[in-house]
Amino acid sequence: MKFHALISEFCVAKPLKNKWRNQSRRINCSKYLCFLLMFSIVLVVFLCHLFFFSIDARPSSHHHSMKKIHSLVGESSSQDSCLGRYIYIHDLPMRFNQDLLTNCQVLTRSIDKTSMCEYVQNSGFGPQIISSEASDLWNSNWFWTNQFMLEVIFHDRMKKYECLTNDSLVASAIFVPYYAGLDLRRYLWGFDTSMRDSSGLDLINWLKQKPQWKTMWGKDHFLVSSRIARDFRRKSNRKSDWGSNFRFLPESKNLSMLTIESGPWKNDIAVPYPTSFHPSSDDQVLQWQNLMRTQNRPYLFSFAGASRTRQKNSTRKEIIRHCQSSNKLCKLLDCNSVGHECDDPLKLMNLFRSSIFCLQPPGDSLTRRSTFDSILAGCIPVFFHPGSAYTQYLWYLPKNYSNYSVFISANDLKLGKVRIEEKLVTVSKDEVASMREEVIRLIPRIIYGDRRSGLESVEDDAFDLAIEGVLKRVDRLRGSDL
Repeated sequence: MKFHALISEFCVAKPLKNKWRNQSRRINCSKYLCFLLMFSIVLVVFLCHLFFFSIDARPSSHHHSMKKIHSLVGESSSQDSCLGRYIYIHDLPMRFNQDLLTNCQVLTRSIDKTSMCEYVQNSGFGPQIISSEASDLWNSNWFWTNQFMLEVIFHDRMKKYECLTNDSLVASAIFVPYYAGLDLRRYLWGFDTSMRDSSGLDLINWLKQKPQWKTMWGKDHFLVSSRIARDFRRKSNRKSDWGSNFRFLPESKNLSMLTIESGPWKNDIAVPYPTSFHPSSDDQVLQWQNLMRTQNRPYLFSFAGASRTRQKNSTRKEIIRHCQSSNKLCKLLDCNSVGHECDDPLKLMNLFRSSIFCLQPPGDSLTRRSTFDSILAGCIPVFFHPGSAYTQYLWYLPKNYSNYSVFISANDLKLGKVRIEEKLVTVSKDEVASMREEVIRLIPRIIYGDRRSGLESVEDDAFDLAIEGVLKRVDRLRGSDL
């Protein structure tokens, strides 16, 4: 009302003697009203534009990413299979990755059976297995793969990922190709804590300077470790304490780490150990699965491993005793024996594919690479601790663990309440057949396929499932930040 009165007063004014002056006043009034109207419209449009621009300009906004992608791929963006799957790779200084491979001799300890430089070959797969005793299927897809090369294997696959982008603004996740496990390996023995911690601290300081970090303060970043999560969570600065403090750095807590063994920490996710089988096509996987379905399995159960003489009341000690007294129902491959047969993929596979059940007790940690070797051989794993698989590989293994495995309480075993042979004999033939089929079905999910040729591929292998899981995880984190 006040605005209306003001306009009326200005327009009406006082009577003037000159009629031409009155007419001029009316014309000016009309022009003034038009000006005010146009000014109001422009102001409203400007404010609306500013409001919507501010929404689009938020770095963490998924809408911004979608808008940017549309501008890059044009009208056909609705057909883009990479929408929501783009990944940006940080171009790290070479000292965080490639230099470790170039100077691979520093990774080898004096007590190692084989130089780590051997395993760097073939993009981290290691030397190819060529054996006159093996079939063509074995010779073309099997390698002497070391579990500590997972970081190299994963990085090479990331380089060939179909939805890479050079524009971090359109990326749904950001990969940090830091070889955390190999880097730590250099300083685990004979070095003080400052040496073990230095590279991790340098990496965080490097990341913090990058604009990509400020988008979600690292929550959209992920890396891979070939060591267990606990190796990066040293709680004190005593030289005698194991590992580094990398995952206790405040900024590192925002990073997601894919690791061969996780723990109670929400930012660590367990992925399979690398096996020695790296097929390059779905047909090769199908051939292997069919071969495992037709295997003759003369042993009820088997165990490949060494006793832990330094561990009192070791589960392994009981397992070895049960196996030796099983009246030839169990086959034991003693990894303390001369010849290092447990390091030979062919001998391990021959053992596991001739067994119905494969025993998988904890070792130096809760998990074992042997678990995935047994699955690869179609051998039903037997666990003695839930942390060996059930609480670990949630992106890979069925939630209902009884579908693919048998559980025996380690405490019951040590107290003599259960005998392994008696427990496994009670599993019916139908149950065995069902579990074995489930194990064989899992094979594509726990292997890292060979994409070096760029011609064929294995769909939904361990790498693919890891990327799928990361993208979903980051999307949830991004949603919680909005």
